[in-house]
Amino acid sequence: MPTEQDIRETCELLEAQKPPGVRVMPLFARLAAAEQNRVFARLAQRKIIVATNVAETSITIPGIKYVIDSGLARISRYSPRTRTTSLPVLPVSRSSADQRQGRCGRVENGVCLRLFAEDDFQSRPQYTAPEILRANLAEVILRMISLKLGDIAEFPFIDRPDLKSIKDGFNLLFELGAIAKRQRAEDRGRKTNDGVVLTEKGRIMARIPLDPRLSRMLIEAKKEGCIPEIAVIAAALSIQDPRERPAEKTREADRMHAVFDDPGSDFITLLNIWHRYHDQRQKVKSNNQMKRFCREHFISFKRIREWKDVYSQIVALLAEHNLWNSQKRKAKAGPGDGLFGDRVSDEKYAAVHKSVLSGFLSNIARQKEKNFYRAAKGREVMIFPGSGLFDKTKTWIVAAEVVETSRVFARTVANINSDWLEDLGRNLCRYTYLNPHWEKNRGEVVALEQVSLFGLIIVPERKVSYGRVDPAEASDIFIQSALINGDVKKPFAFMRHNQMLIDGIKDIENRFRRRDILISEPELFGFYKERLPGVYDIRTLQKFLKKKKNDRFLRMKREDLLLYDPDEASISQFPDRLKLAGHPFNCAYAFEPGRNNDGVTVKIPAALASSVPPEAVDWMVPGLYPQKVEGLIKGLPKTYRKQLVPVKDTVELICREMPKTGSSLKSALGSFIYQRLGVDIPAAAWSDETLPDHLRMRIAITDPDGKELRVGRNPAILHRTDAGGAVYDEFEALRKKWERDDLTAWDFGDLPDHIIEAGKIRAQWIAYPALEKDPKMNNRVNLRLFQQADKARTAHLEGVLTLYTLHFAKDLKFLKRQLVLPPAQSSLADYFGGAGKFQKRLYRNYIQRLFSRDIRSQTEFYAYAEETKPQILGSGRKQLTSTLPLLKAYHETRSQINRLQAGNRINAKIKALFEDLIGALVRLVPENFVELYEQDRYVHLERYIRALMIRAQRALLDFEKDQAKATEVNKHGDGLNNLLQTLTSSASDEKRQAIEDYFWMLEEYKVSVFAQELKTAIPVSAKRLKEKLGQIERMI
Repeated sequence: MPTEQDIRETCELLEAQKPPGVRVMPLFARLAAAEQNRVFARLAQRKIIVATNVAETSITIPGIKYVIDSGLARISRYSPRTRTTSLPVLPVSRSSADQRQGRCGRVENGVCLRLFAEDDFQSRPQYTAPEILRANLAEVILRMISLKLGDIAEFPFIDRPDLKSIKDGFNLLFELGAIAKRQRAEDRGRKTNDGVVLTEKGRIMARIPLDPRLSRMLIEAKKEGCIPEIAVIAAALSIQDPRERPAEKTREADRMHAVFDDPGSDFITLLNIWHRYHDQRQKVKSNNQMKRFCREHFISFKRIREWKDVYSQIVALLAEHNLWNSQKRKAKAGPGDGLFGDRVSDEKYAAVHKSVLSGFLSNIARQKEKNFYRAAKGREVMIFPGSGLFDKTKTWIVAAEVVETSRVFARTVANINSDWLEDLGRNLCRYTYLNPHWEKNRGEVVALEQVSLFGLIIVPERKVSYGRVDPAEASDIFIQSALINGDVKKPFAFMRHNQMLIDGIKDIENRFRRRDILISEPELFGFYKERLPGVYDIRTLQKFLKKKKNDRFLRMKREDLLLYDPDEASISQFPDRLKLAGHPFNCAYAFEPGRNNDGVTVKIPAALASSVPPEAVDWMVPGLYPQKVEGLIKGLPKTYRKQLVPVKDTVELICREMPKTGSSLKSALGSFIYQRLGVDIPAAAWSDETLPDHLRMRIAITDPDGKELRVGRNPAILHRTDAGGAVYDEFEALRKKWERDDLTAWDFGDLPDHIIEAGKIRAQWIAYPALEKDPKMNNRVNLRLFQQADKARTAHLEGVLTLYTLHFAKDLKFLKRQLVLPPAQSSLADYFGGAGKFQKRLYRNYIQRLFSRDIRSQTEFYAYAEETKPQILGSGRKQLTSTLPLLKAYHETRSQINRLQAGNRINAKIKALFEDLIGALVRLVPENFVELYEQDRYVHLERYIRALMIRAQRALLDFEKDQAKATEVNKHGDGLNNLLQTLTSSASDEKRQAIEDYFWMLEEYKVSVFAQELKTAIPVSAKRLKEKLGQIERMI
């Protein structure tokens, strides 16, 4: 039968069907010696022996009369490509079949039954392929080189090996360090073969009659200081496994063998068996007791003896070559000499396995999953199930043998540290360098070194200096990254000089929004490349500069960096500072289309942001002003745009003639184009949406350290504040330090416009102290800090007012009694909430106008108090007197319209008209008119009121004429309503004032239409109103 498994299965089948008086017996090489001896014993029963080809030659079994030949055998084959010894089941040769037939004709005639056809037999080769064609040739080649037998490929072998096998043998010897390629001409006279020479290790290996792998292990063991251990392991690898595993006692055998198992290494397991055996030998002296020990532990006594013999021979060889003596051991040191302890230390484990690796380096493997590994040369192997490491392996292993049977198995394996591999196989390692790049902290170009051995990556990524690997490429990377990009920890003086020039030119490019002034990076690169040969890091640059004694040769001149030099007039169109609201602010320029910082950034300190009107930033810088005007015109609807063609000429005209005012750019454009070109463009037609970002000013609100607090292109950012949690907490702490409550007099010193305090989150805080009326108690004032100047001012005016009311409490109490309508005229306030309510509003308005002052010092506060005190009563009575004519006119008009309305209830049109007039009267003079209007407006209001009364009277006489006039007036009123409905929070102050002016113009127009006899305060007409409306519509 071909395999041990086949034998066991066949025996089981025969046992189940055997007749009485028959005994079935197996025979194979791994069978225990006692069981093998039974095969040769004479028995009364008939024997059926199921054997492998071990029974084919050299042995005679008495009584064999019949041979049944399967025609198959497991034949060892070595694959040079994969370095794997395979044991495939193959048909045997004709000579082997004849040998098997001869087993039954030794002592008497017999019969041979072949389980294959005669044609199959005749087609088989005459002889089994010689072992030299099926084995690793490394040992043969080593001997031939040592014996100077000439070129292996030309040697007259009886059976010439394949060239692949010869090449593999040479490769293995190279890997083991036994041979090397010839380096010098004088080496040709030494021991060479096919262009190789024996190394010192090779000469020693050639003198040791062992497999080159084993002899290499012993040489490495000398270096590692573990020759005794490796001698034992080498002897064990030279014989068959001493452990036995009878089929009927597998569990018991496994249990006894487990005593010797090492969880990390089958090699240490072999040492443990050796150690345990010789410890036992020290205790007992007879062979019988040792045989019993071996039987109990399922160890072959015969193989142990063979192991000891091989070990003794190895020790003798080592002593002969002065390897054993170097360990300070006796030359005749033998088994049981106490060389091994109970436990192998970590240092000894490393030494032993480094030695093993030196011989079996190509048998390393890396774990893929549990017991499966990716081995060298692309093989996939599995840990042999009989190994002590099965299910216990780690990432890396080494195997003494890779055998292919049912699959590729790694046998006699050990866990190893991958860090050992590079030192042992440095000449065989392949080094790959990935991602070479500059590292500022190291001051050199580094790459990720990847080390592979036999196709396995043993070092995945290791940073190494790239300058020694590829100086030319490292120099290019160094120049680009360190010198041109400036990525160094401490720039050299020449770098600072050159970068200052480059930054200046780049800034000009950013302003002009062009990239054709500075020379290209390849030209900068060439400048340094030409002057710095062989320089690839900071160290070599310092050395080079020291040799040159100065760095002048690396300092550029401005003309070296310029493709052309722009004139000063053009550069001045892009100023470094832009004046807004009377304050100069720094500007930064960037030419990065699509990026947030593209265009001009004006940096405005937070303390001054609220003082900058949004329309001021519309005008951009002079250099971009024409482009913005052109962009705005091109963004107009076609109806207006086609009236301004050619656009280029229109832009030139605007830039040449239009004055730059404090109003919005769009308002100014609308007004100028209307006046100069006669094209009426409403403000709503202008749009920023079509403008590229660089034509919209980027506003950066900064803290005192220059750090940007908020950034945007919407001018509303100027009047917005925001603070996060931690910032808010710090400001609250600052408020607690400064603020005071329950103030009733100015006894707290002077108040600055703003304060600057150091902070932790912000380097500095700017805050605005102000007095604030206590929201709960009208007779108290609090000192508060604000983050916005405008809010602080509003609160402060009210706070100062409250403080004055406390100061003049007695005077104001008397004033209240004076600000009372005469009893006969109290009814005049009926339409304003009654006399009491009107008097309260009058009093409030009066003291607000008198005391609402932005006073900051104690001295100024009391000086103004002294100045004002004599005027309090007189001015108050004067204000009351100035309102009486207005109240009287309102009361009379309202009463007259009510009477007229009551007398014409049946006329729906007249009734509706009077209701509209009452509505207009209420809108014109609401209940709180004293708070809305200045005193000088009262005289005009009185006239407008009387105009309403005259209209009411005349409408009764000629209603149709009144409606015709109303239609004309309403056209302009609709324009006003439209302005008010479309007014946004972002509208300019200029536009708001213009709308108010238009409102009063409209009132004057009503006077001119309905009551010409009252006359108007200003010239007014339908044409003037239309022009004013168009002007407002052109405003932003």
